[in-house]
Amino acid sequence: MKNKYLILLFILFLSVPYSKAQENIVLTSPNGEISTSVKISDKIYYSVSYNGTELMKDNLLQLNLRGLNLGENPKLISEKRKKVNDDMTPVVPLKFSTVKNEYNQLLLVFKGDYSVEFRAFDDGVAYRFITNKKGDIEVMNEEVHFNFPDDYFLHLQQVWRTFGTPYEEPYTHLPLKEFNASSKMSTLPILIDTKKNYKILFAEAGLHDYPAMLIKGEDDLSVSGAFPRCPLKHEYKGGDRIVISQEADYMAKTTGQRTFPWRFFLITKEDGQLIENTMVCRLSESSQIEDTSWILPGQTVWDWWNYAMPYDVDFAAGRNQDTYKYFIDFAAESNIPYTLIDDGWANSRKEPFKANPNVNMPEVIEYANKKNIKIILWMHWSAIENNMDSIFRIYNQWGIAGVKIDFMERNDQWMVNFYERTAKEAAANKMIVLFHGSFSPKGLEYKYPNVLAYEAVRGLEWKGEATADNGIYLPFMRNAVGPMDYTPGAMMSMQPEFYANSDYNPAAIGTRAMQLAHFIVFESGMQMLADNPTRYNKEKECFDFITSVPVTWDETIALKAEVGEYVVVAKRKGQKWYIGAITNSKLKERNIEFDLSFLDKGRTYKLTSFEDGPNANYVAMDYKKRIVNLDAGKKVTIKLAKSGGWAAVLE
Repeated sequence: MKNKYLILLFILFLSVPYSKAQENIVLTSPNGEISTSVKISDKIYYSVSYNGTELMKDNLLQLNLRGLNLGENPKLISEKRKKVNDDMTPVVPLKFSTVKNEYNQLLLVFKGDYSVEFRAFDDGVAYRFITNKKGDIEVMNEEVHFNFPDDYFLHLQQVWRTFGTPYEEPYTHLPLKEFNASSKMSTLPILIDTKKNYKILFAEAGLHDYPAMLIKGEDDLSVSGAFPRCPLKHEYKGGDRIVISQEADYMAKTTGQRTFPWRFFLITKEDGQLIENTMVCRLSESSQIEDTSWILPGQTVWDWWNYAMPYDVDFAAGRNQDTYKYFIDFAAESNIPYTLIDDGWANSRKEPFKANPNVNMPEVIEYANKKNIKIILWMHWSAIENNMDSIFRIYNQWGIAGVKIDFMERNDQWMVNFYERTAKEAAANKMIVLFHGSFSPKGLEYKYPNVLAYEAVRGLEWKGEATADNGIYLPFMRNAVGPMDYTPGAMMSMQPEFYANSDYNPAAIGTRAMQLAHFIVFESGMQMLADNPTRYNKEKECFDFITSVPVTWDETIALKAEVGEYVVVAKRKGQKWYIGAITNSKLKERNIEFDLSFLDKGRTYKLTSFEDGPNANYVAMDYKKRIVNLDAGKKVTIKLAKSGGWAAVLE
């Protein structure tokens, strides 16, 4: 009888492949404040807490392959842990020239040739699937499901056209219970206010050969991920429209031996941490480009927002030879390294090698080279795709420095792969890339740092719809995940209630000081100067400040910040500090105090500032320039008008 009991116990032991299979497996951050508890039962669940406060409960993760669901009735084989503490040096440092990368890692290995990897940082948690299967696999769905204990408040970018989104919609702000199954889906990132002194930014990184995720609401205080099917055929409908005419029943067909995208939660106690965060950098592949010396971030003049229409000139302006040469001359005289020639230079959007009859492109490029100005050309994505084997080689032979690629407006696996193929081919020919009509950054810009900017924002091209009330969320959300091509720099500034605009005389919402501050607050490896060279020549004082602002930084400090209300951020390049502040339109006047304790002690600095003038609430172009000497450690009080700003340099 005794032997029968032993045999029975042995059989029961074999049925549980790992002793912790029914227990919670806990991973904590290096400082011990953030805790992730993984529960393995019928599925894989995890909960996240901060200093004992539970923020998410029994979130579900599962990867459904054709004929096999990874994470359903999981059998845990082993768990492996390690600690990492090193430094990273991004090729294009948008926040810090050195990024500290410290985390605790948990790798859970399951029967069925798959694993789930968790990383706990002092400012968040990330996880991803890893598969080790032979041949190709078809991913039918990935279950990404978050459960919240209370009715949190959400900041979203809800889409117009389901998966065919340009990622340019304005933000919406609503309680979790109002974001339900009937609501429009949201792009990433989403920002979650727990109303428990913590905010959570959810996004993804390490996206490769896989669709980008959207977020949909549920009816039970939860949200889940949503993914497009993989397209099989495209059909040209004219103009900018290329539609998917046939889809697969799977969302991705990919190699069975791979890592999948990171899903991460950036968790902050202070709103300024959202601005300072480097999570996408820490979760992304390092540069695949061996020699990066040719990748030169910078500013560029731009002809599209101002309709290529300089005035006070002796030629007929437009998309023509004289106008492009004028922009090149302006860039050279202003020490701006790039000129971006946008839509209209080519004979058609399907002909990337033939200019319109008013342009001799070889002559324009030769003229720019003599002036030491680098040319970037706009092109529809389909023209790139249809000439992928030759276009970058030919453009390189022409002397073109980079391309701005537009109108992708999709996030399926095929289009994600287009981004990477483009970046890789451009890099092979030493060309930079700007993505417009694009999804938000997912880490490709670190793998291929020749990718300097993405649009994915309701930027200045929306003119009167690019409001200060929407723009104030950008440092906390859009720029929190990567470079953003907002295209700032308008010299015609207006308050929203007095706004008027025409295509040939464009204006922006917000004060002049706000436009200057955008160059400090907003991050992009290629910062466009949107306005007309004629206007910049007439506003030399402001223009000279704009062109003095770097686009890469050694250090970033959020001095004061409140989501949806205001931002004050200091950024260092070498020995100089720049400070930018922007606010919304809610208050007629806002006073903000901050100290200069980040400066070298015992030193005196010259502060040159541009601030809202006394009449900026009505005439938004009203500003004052001041120069004062300040000691390190002193406190400074600034006054912002509604839709206002403040910009300064300390040296």
